[in-house]
Amino acid sequence: MTTTYAALLRGINVSGHRKVPMAELRALLEGLGHRDVRTHLQSGNAVFATDAPATEDALTAALEEAIEARFGFRVDCLVRDGAYLAAVAENCPFDAAGLEGRQLHAVYASGPLGPERFAALDPEAYRPEAFALGDRVLYLYTPGGLGTSRLADAVLRPALLKGLVTTARNWNTVRKLVEMTGGA
Repeated sequence: MTTTYAALLRGINVSGHRKVPMAELRALLEGLGHRDVRTHLQSGNAVFATDAPATEDALTAALEEAIEARFGFRVDCLVRDGAYLAAVAENCPFDAAGLEGRQLHAVYASGPLGPERFAALDPEAYRPEAFALGDRVLYLYTPGGLGTSRLADAVLRPALLKGLVTTARNWNTVRKLVEMTGGA
């Protein structure tokens, strides 16, 4: 049975650091036995299909090891299947259709994001910005964009996310990855 996945790489190709050319990423994924490999943007989004029965964690570990062997540095990755990505988009508690893509983000996480992590935050102090939790995802509404968001700074603090790998995608990318993985 073929499953289509998205690989979300964290923190590559930012300001000329940790360069991972997309053509090389595609070749690397093909070298791991995946097919129909495509990339989206230069910020670490790849889609691939595989027939091999493997867990998301196993696919993630293999990709991280291959990237480190090829490029000489570690890159945290998350691999998610199309059904999961579609569920994230479908279960968004914010009016995604009425917002610009830069105003809404999905922060994907390697494990559960329980409310206890954020219990010390006062959501009212950050209005009109807001966040909500889902299945291994934090939805982040930032009307002014992520770059100037006080709430993003608060909820994405390493102390709150300790033990998790996280990576954020704006809503335009969320929708595109759902489309590319056939989750739509």
